[in-house]
Amino acid sequence: MSTQDESGSPTLTKSGMGIANGLPLEIADDSPGALRDAVQMLLDMEAIRRVKHAYFRCIDTGNFEELQDLFHQDVTVHFIGGTYEWKLKGKDEYLSSIKASFHNRSVGHHNGHHPEIEMISATEATGVWYLTDNMWIMSENNFTTGTAIYWDRYVKEDGRWQIIDSKYERIYELNERQPEDPKFDYHYLGKYGNPPAQ
Repeated sequence: MSTQDESGSPTLTKSGMGIANGLPLEIADDSPGALRDAVQMLLDMEAIRRVKHAYFRCIDTGNFEELQDLFHQDVTVHFIGGTYEWKLKGKDEYLSSIKASFHNRSVGHHNGHHPEIEMISATEATGVWYLTDNMWIMSENNFTTGTAIYWDRYVKEDGRWQIIDSKYERIYELNERQPEDPKFDYHYLGKYGNPPAQ
């Protein structure tokens, strides 16, 4: 696992993540067209926030039908944790991997905070997010908690924003073996999720 980019910078800097400054957050001039463009940029930024918030909701509820619409067909994924590293290519491979983790013997709690969205153009953007998560996988007697920094690339096609590249690296991760299942008073995926893949 590398913690530096090719220039030797730490990965979790804007330079290390390959995040460039986007379009300025200002109205170019007094014309109606400039105002319209500025409002559209703000609407696009809100649409990107909604995509990422929906992502966290969909993984924790095992909502794979809505989740697939959030990703471009050619999405690439690279997640670096303390006990794993996922490198995936294409929406089908990514969804298959997610389905293997979110089932009726797992409980996930993933929150993305503090979005830093850069509009590169009318159809391209980047985003940095701060993740806080808890993940119980009872089928493996494991509990994971920690934080991470996500950095994504988004594209707008046919009027819809999608994630085309998603990466994260942990800031910290703690894993604990669980001698018995937690005593949840309610467990959504326990009620609605599929059994773990054999």
